Order: sequence, then C-alpha cells, then structure tokens
Amino acid sequence: MEVKVINKSAHKLPHYETDFSAGMDLRANIDEPVTLKPLERTIVKTGLFIELPLGFEAQVRPRSGLAAKKGITVLNAPGTIDADYRGEIGVILVNLSNEAFEIQNGERIAQMVIAKHEQISWKEVDSLGETSRGAGGFGSTGNN
Repeated sequence: MEVKVINKSAHKLPHYETDFSAGMDLRANIDEPVTLKPLERTIVKTGLFIELPLGFEAQVRPRSGLAAKKGITVLNAPGTIDADYRGEIGVILVNLSNEAFEIQNGERIAQMVIAKHEQISWKEVDSLGETSRGAGGFGSTGNN
C-alpha cells in the first residue's frame, strides 16, 4: 500500500529496518537540541505530513531502547494519527528517568505503526450476554 507523504525534514523517510518490522522509526526534526528534565514532557516535531487512506490509522509508540535505557517514552502511547489529519506529525515525549535527556536533531524518538481499523455503531440495549468472567475487572482472570 502506498501512502502520500510530505517530508519537510532533512532526514530520510521512515522505513522498515527489517522484512519483519511492524514499525518505522520517527526522527526528531528540531533546530537545536531539546533537554527533557525528569518528569518533563514536550512535543517533538518530525517534519512529516501524511495522507492515510480511509480505514487506517498511524500509531505512534515508544522505542523500546529509549524506554529501557533512558526512561524516555511516548506519553499518550499509542498516539493515534487519524486518516483525516493533515498536520505535521508530533511526538509527545516524557522523561520518566531521574536524569535529564537531550534530544538531538535526527534522533530516532518513536516508532510508527500503520494499522487497519473499523468504525462501529452503537446499539443500546437493556442487558448484555453472559460470560464466565462476567463483571470481573482488573486481575480477575488470574493470580495477579
């Protein structure tokens, strides 16, 4: 499937690193480094604008290496880019570590997964079908 993209950054387009990759890395497109202090958040622009087909979304997710090694994650993970959005892709990053983190221009800051989705319509009813779980909530299907 082809997706229209405008790249206003100086960086190459996101691409799949391997034949089995689900996500493509997004890179920071910033004029100067941005320092994220502990528990601070910011929106980092990518310079990318996309036109997804109807029935698809782009999900912006954390990069596991940044999360595990530096405590940097996507605050609203996964962030959703709807098919009718035409603005610049921005990534909401948060620093969950105890140390400041400096974001450099061109740094891989998140990954983007393109996913098919459905839209539903609601049918209001007075009761729902029975299941063995019933109304059991958090942790009700196992020991934890």
